[in-house]
Amino acid sequence: MIVTSKKGDWFELIIPSQWEGITLEQLFWEVWKAPRKLTHQFRMEKEVTINHMQAKWNIPLNIGDRLNIRLFQEQDFGVPPTYIEMDILYEDEHLLIANKPPGLKTHPNTPDETETLANAVAFHLQAKGEFRHIKHVHRLDQDTSGVILFSKNKLAGAILDRMLEERQIKRNYEALVQGRMKRKKGTIDAPIGRDRHHPTKRRVSPNGQPAVTHFEVLEFNKNSTKVKCQLDTGRTHQIRVHLSSIGHPIIGDALYGNSPTSKRLALHAARLQFIHPFTLESIEVSSPSTFE
Repeated sequence: MIVTSKKGDWFELIIPSQWEGITLEQLFWEVWKAPRKLTHQFRMEKEVTINHMQAKWNIPLNIGDRLNIRLFQEQDFGVPPTYIEMDILYEDEHLLIANKPPGLKTHPNTPDETETLANAVAFHLQAKGEFRHIKHVHRLDQDTSGVILFSKNKLAGAILDRMLEERQIKRNYEALVQGRMKRKKGTIDAPIGRDRHHPTKRRVSPNGQPAVTHFEVLEFNKNSTKVKCQLDTGRTHQIRVHLSSIGHPIIGDALYGNSPTSKRLALHAARLQFIHPFTLESIEVSSPSTFE
């Protein structure tokens, strides 16, 4: 674990042994893999110091050096704060993980939308006196419930985006599907594209984007199967499309071949796991499914 703290607008990090000898430039570009444009912005705006002196970006770092980055200045939330009761599963200065209920959108699609989880996160931060630009690192469909990750500053957001792209953020889902699955585990490797006949629907298509879903049976019920799914990719409606394509649509999913037999879509983001980019702690958050 790396020692970190907040000091006003500044984030302080004590350089650990594993980063000794690398330069500040290498830390941003090679360890954190931060975007070059963002790194250049920090550099030009003099928002990074080493031992309280203006940082020299090509000088090797030493164990115990105090790295300070200006991350916590007041910013616009990006969405209007709206009070909505919210279940927070984890929060620190850089990120927040919430438990989204079914039926609530992750973020607004138009300026007049204010009843989303992003608006609720903004209200929560406003109530704490934290004025940060929030950003969802990944999203869940409106009818899907479960854990979802938000960043609270631009550097954390950029690093988490890259970690998601490189599959360093593990996401497990639970679903209740129609029928009894014959296989106890398997992988669905089938590209997903838009359905030409439906504006919001997706389908398995040879010309679509690559999509991989791993599944494992958790339990059998009389006329349904509870499965765990892990994604290698994050295509729109991926789990819903893939499970339907093998003849086991998710219960409550009218869009992909199953008439609504439930009050809600039986799909839940149950677990999120990753290594914190700044403290190197293992962050693991889980939420039990509620559709049974």
